[in-house]
Formats: sequence, structure tokens, C-alpha cells
Amino acid sequence: MSALSFRIGPHEIAPRVVLAPMAGVTDKPFRILCKRMGAGLCVSEMTTSDPRFWSTSKSRHRMDHDGEPSPISVQIAGTVPEVMADAARYNVDHGAQIIDINMGCPAKKVCNAWAGSALMREPELVARILDAVVRAVDVPVTLKIRTGWAEGQRNALQIARIAQDAGIAALAVHGRTRDQQYTGVAEYDTIAEVKAALSIPVFANGDIDSPQKAAQVLAHTGCDAVLVGRAAQGRPWIFREIAHYLEHGETLPEPTLAEVRDVLLGHLEHLHAFYGETSGVRIARKHLGWYAKDRPENAAFRAVVNRAESAEAQLALTRDYFDALIAGVQPLGVAA
Repeated sequence: MSALSFRIGPHEIAPRVVLAPMAGVTDKPFRILCKRMGAGLCVSEMTTSDPRFWSTSKSRHRMDHDGEPSPISVQIAGTVPEVMADAARYNVDHGAQIIDINMGCPAKKVCNAWAGSALMREPELVARILDAVVRAVDVPVTLKIRTGWAEGQRNALQIARIAQDAGIAALAVHGRTRDQQYTGVAEYDTIAEVKAALSIPVFANGDIDSPQKAAQVLAHTGCDAVLVGRAAQGRPWIFREIAHYLEHGETLPEPTLAEVRDVLLGHLEHLHAFYGETSGVRIARKHLGWYAKDRPENAAFRAVVNRAESAEAQLALTRDYFDALIAGVQPLGVAA
């Protein structure tokens, strides 16, 4: 194993950059795209541990891993140790090669059910959940946490030690407390403290939005990998940029308009095929917006492509828009 990789159980992961799980974002089309663009590991969006919802359309899509590159990491959420253990077994039976436990989500609907980061207020329950899940499956189990529940209640180190003692194979730490949500600035001192105290791989998460920031955070924390979340929305090539910078110390050029067009069209086609035309077109709109968010033509681009009601129209409008930009002419439907 090289300095450019790390290991989760039997799985060697390279490069040291991971797509963080994000509800409503890290579905199979996006995971496959990010893996192709250089992510060492892609974690699924959060799936419920409640079996009453496993047969819903949303859960079926979230548990679909056919054709997905290995290793397949599936995140589960819940509060009851026995139910979480059953959910872990169910997902392993349906293709999961790594089970990830969510104790980092700050969403109210998750925390109000005492799941996600709310569990950090109950270290004894955390220990029971982790022990039950680790014992339930013969694949590595990983954990995602925050630095704590609130300012003055940072107990990431306590939870991290519980996790390692329970047999957790790797730990991801988001550098914010739950009450910060995604506001403010992530801090990495707590993550560095956790990494120094553990022997298992530790991943740093929070505000990693460039190759340079990834390298700085790895150096500051001593972590084994970084997790990239929101910065990958509309910018899946960030993984190859980070990987290249970590290996060579140099920055890759930005993708050309032609490459952005081709990546986006491929992503749209996969979304349409995966969800069906009606849902696929609707879900694709947020991705189209993310792709354009840092571009000067953002508002005009969204105004054009959001008119599409069919997969064919969405693809054609997107292709025509980029083709016009590449040719240096005004895209159709956009005022000069």
C-alpha cells in the first residue's frame, strides 16, 4: 500500500479523497460519475434502517448498486441497535461491501428522531449501536460523526474511542458541531486530536473545496483521507484535481467547455435511465444548476434548460447551449 492510498478492511482505497454521503445528491449516477472522475471511494446517500420503508421507490433507488464500482459503501441511519443491525445485514445482502453509520447528519427531521448527530449526546447508546452493527456483518463498518453537539459540547474524541473499541474500521469527522449545521468555518484541530488518539483510518470533512485545501487539511490533521461533499456538486472533476495535486504537487487545468458538456450530458442520460424520464428530468434540474453555479452564464443557462419537460429536450437544450458557447456565438433563447 502506497502513501497515496489507505485501507478499509480488505479494501485498498486510492486516491485519498472520498465522496461524502449527501441525501438527495450521492445517488448511483452521481457516485459512478465521481468514481470515474477520480474519487477513491463514494459513499451512498443515507438509507433508513426502518424496514417499513425499504420497499418505497426512494429506498429501492438508494439500495440499487448494480454495476457500481467496488467497494460499495452504504450509509445507514437509525437509533435502535437491533434495527440497525438488521439494516446492515439487509444492505450487505443487497451488495454493500462497507456499511457506514450516520452520526453526523444535522438535519432536524433526523435529529428529532434521535438519529444522525443527535446520537452524540448518548455515548452509551452509540456504543450499543456500533457493537450491534459490527457484530451483525462480516464487512467493514465505518462511522461518520461531527465534532460534537454544540459549542462547549465537543465530544468527538470520546465517541471516536468508543468507535475504535467497538471495531469500527474507519472514522470520518466533520469539523463542525451539529448546531453549526453547515454555517461558519470548519475547524480541524479536533479532527487532528482524534486522529492522533486512534490507530484506525480517520477522514477529515468540512469546507474542502480545492486541491490546495485538501493538502492543507491532510497536513494539519495527519488524516488518512479527506471527504468532499458540497464542493463536488456540479464539479465532479474536483476528485481528479485533488488526487493529481496530492501526487504531483501541481494544479490541473480546468476542464474545457467541451468536456463539461460531455460530462453533463452523460450524467443527464444516466439520471434519465435510472429514475425514468419524468423523475429523471426533474432531478437533473438541480444538477444542471450546480454545474452552472460558478459560470458567468448561470442564470441564462438555467432559464434555457429548465424549460425542458422531456429527456430529449433537456439533452438537446444542454448540448445546443454548450455548443454555442464553444463556437463563440450567442446561445439560442438567451438575450444578447
